Amino acid sequence: MTVSKALSDILMRSPFLEEAISDGLINVSSLARKLQPEIEEKLGKAVKVGAIVMAINRMEPNYYYKVNIGIKDFIRNLGDIIVRSNLSDFTYASSKTLGKSQKRLLEHISKEEEYFCTFSQGVYETTIIVSRPVEPLMSDFFAGEKMIASKSNLSSITIKLPADNTEISGLYYYIFKKLAWDGINIIEVISTTNEFTVVLKDDDVDRAFSILMNLKKV
Repeated sequence: MTVSKALSDILMRSPFLEEAISDGLINVSSLARKLQPEIEEKLGKAVKVGAIVMAINRMEPNYYYKVNIGIKDFIRNLGDIIVRSNLSDFTYASSKTLGKSQKRLLEHISKEEEYFCTFSQGVYETTIIVSRPVEPLMSDFFAGEKMIASKSNLSSITIKLPADNTEISGLYYYIFKKLAWDGINIIEVISTTNEFTVVLKDDDVDRAFSILMNLKKV
């Protein structure tokens, strides 16, 4: 194993660090000293800091840097961004009767045009996100079902994607990276072919909306 290969292996586990190097935000000498013990352990021998610095400086533009350049024009063509507030999140264990409970909920929701409701079914559990006025009724609709978790005081942001979004590598990474860098925690992600929705705490929605709007101006 070479110094360059050892360095590459380490950085692959730290995409934010790798990207910061590409953007010139990292003191290379300090980073080399920090990585020196791990690189020496991988190589089984002593390695000079200067050799690590040289390996860092010789790195080719990484995957994430290439992705950023490739999708900036695409990001500018993002469609409408829609915010919904007053949401609650419920997760139930999968069961033979869960479908009947969902049907009862949908029958109720269909009478109220302003209500929001979405289902996300996994292998072992199903998450249901509804408008907050429905929250008190969930215990009735899902009586007998095993509730795994519930959260209130949530909001959602839905982004309309260009039709060819499935052909663009790194699109979701590019968007989620911006939210992560600002310390915004994503509670749920709901995706269809040409749109995706992130569910956040009410306290985070204003910052998240601002970040996503600014993406279109890059």
